[in-house]
Parts: sequence; structure tokens; C-alpha cells
Amino acid sequence: MQGKFITFEGIEGSGKSLQLQLLTEELTRRGVPYAVTLEPGGTAFGQELRQVLLRTDGAPREPIAELLLYLADRYQHLQEVVEPRLKQGITVISDRYHDATLAYQGYARGIGIERIEEIGRLIGVRKPDLTLVFDLEVSVGLQRARSRNQESEMEDLGRFEAENLEFHKRVREGYLQLARAEPERFAVIDATGLPEEVFRRVVAVIGERL
Repeated sequence: MQGKFITFEGIEGSGKSLQLQLLTEELTRRGVPYAVTLEPGGTAFGQELRQVLLRTDGAPREPIAELLLYLADRYQHLQEVVEPRLKQGITVISDRYHDATLAYQGYARGIGIERIEEIGRLIGVRKPDLTLVFDLEVSVGLQRARSRNQESEMEDLGRFEAENLEFHKRVREGYLQLARAEPERFAVIDATGLPEEVFRRVVAVIGERL
């Protein structure tokens, strides 16, 4: 029996990674087989690309070059991690996936959705069964993300956190436009409030949709 593919998306500092952790604890409690992964970085190859893509002191790159690196990571991730586990009947939960590329490179970088989707079809990008977009004010999320990087000494991997506020506003609007275009797949989660409050919203959506 094919497993379910769930993706967590959102602007920087939206709290999606914490919510993913809470979900895995709940799935463990219920005895549901699952695998957690992320993009970029869900494979050994992806970990190497992650350093290239996210380092603040990395070399400048054209938006299309950046896009192709993300898609290379995605192809490897699908072949090595996602597809095999789904075929085993395991639920796969990914911290970011193809919709992040559409929001960040398609909308915020200005490449355009159609160009990215065309390449996505060529490399066999799978549609998730459910995509949760954690939404909140950009200024709040960005402050959270920058503070988190400082506390965890991960500022060297903060290439996107270093972008200006207008860039992140475009990312947020990109996510919301994607959600409006595919309401049967997307659920927009209000990411404000305590983590426990947000998680109750997550559980309600997953229970209803899956």
C-alpha cells in the first residue's frame, strides 16, 4: 500500500520544523510508520548542495543556476528517499519540497512558475498528498529566524534570512497564491500563538484530509 507524502512549507521562522517534530512524536505514539526528511539536504549529495545553497559567504549565482541546484537536490531526494519509502507504505514527511522552489525562486526571484513546473515535469516531481503552509507576518517570522540562527550559531547558513523584507513578502505571497490555486492539496495553517495551539490546527487538518 502506497504511503502518504506530506510536506511542510512556510516563510523563514514560521515554526514548521517545530511542528514537524511534534507531528512525528504523535505518529510515534500512534504507531504510524513514517520517515522524516528535508530539502535541501535529505541525502548525502543534498547535504553537500545545502552548504553551497545556504552559506551566506558563498559565491554569487544567477537565479537560474540556483534553481537548477535545488532541482538536482530534489531529483536525488526523490529517487533515493521519497519514492522508495512511499512504495514501502511508509508516510514521508518533508521539511520543504517543490513548493518552496516555486515560492522562493519562482515568485521571489522572479523566474516564473511555468518555467519551474516545466522542468519539474521532466524530472518527475511528485505532487504531495498534503502540503501544510505555516503562515504568519513576515517581520515576525524573519526576526524569529535570525534570532534562531544566532542562538544556534548557524548564521553561516542564513543566505535567505539575509534577504530584505520585500523578498520575504514575495515568498509569503507566493505560498498563498499556490494554496489558492490548489485548495484540495494545500492547507494554510495560522502559525501564530503557542506551539501547542498551532499543533492542534495541524492535527485537525491532517485528520480531516488524510
